[in-house]
Amino acid sequence: MKGKIKIHAELCKGCMYCIDTCPFGVIGIRKRFNKSGYFPAVAEHIEKCTGCAMCARVCPEIAIKVYREKKKPR
Repeated sequence: MKGKIKIHAELCKGCMYCIDTCPFGVIGIRKRFNKSGYFPAVAEHIEKCTGCAMCARVCPEIAIKVYREKKKPR
């Protein structure tokens, strides 16, 4: 199953819980800080995302949304 994540950079405080939790190495840290002065998480390897939503579950700021592609009927 393929997934897609969206990270709200202005809500992210750069705690890196999502990075540590992602089993596929999808998420990294942006090199520019956000308006609050944090270096937020960013989806770097979206092609590896399976939609497991582990990142969203551990995010204390609720800054991550996960979407799963629906399987096409045969």
